[in-house]
Amino acid sequence: MSDYYHYQNSCCGTAHAYLLPSLSQIFADLAPPEKRIFDLGCGNGSIANWLSEKGFQVSGCDPSESGIAEAKKAYPELDLYVGSAYDDLASKFGTFPLLISLEVVEHVYAPRNYAKTVYNLLQPGGYALISTPYHGYLKNLALAATGKMDEHFTALWDHGHIKFWSVKTGASQFCQNINTIQ
Repeated sequence: MSDYYHYQNSCCGTAHAYLLPSLSQIFADLAPPEKRIFDLGCGNGSIANWLSEKGFQVSGCDPSESGIAEAKKAYPELDLYVGSAYDDLASKFGTFPLLISLEVVEHVYAPRNYAKTVYNLLQPGGYALISTPYHGYLKNLALAATGKMDEHFTALWDHGHIKFWSVKTGASQFCQNINTIQ
């Protein structure tokens, strides 16, 4: 593995301010009978720790060696490892009723392999919660108008955001892959 994304601490990031309340609401609505979850792209473990504090049994992986090192230092009780969506994770970890993959899919080079891994990690009837940054027309227009497009898209960031998803593309991509896998 390589250090795709370098972490220097185990703190939550700015996106967590809106992601975590949304997750809380989704979990309240789902009321999962079994509180086991896989965190695909767990980074520094901050969300895995938040989930653990909410009573979830959490397993997860991330390709960032520094992220997992920070997670293991801050949250040694969590089941987090260096690994990738391109690995056979279901063989190592089993299947789960819930999976989260927050702000990850925009970094993957092979979205079909990622979708297959998500599918393989889920128990029949399980739920995958996947988020990606919004890049709609108005946001892109505002970035262009303010001259912030290059800064925002960070073109020189190795392994940075390489795919940009709309609801339509994401839904069709994952539904198509699930139908192909079955």
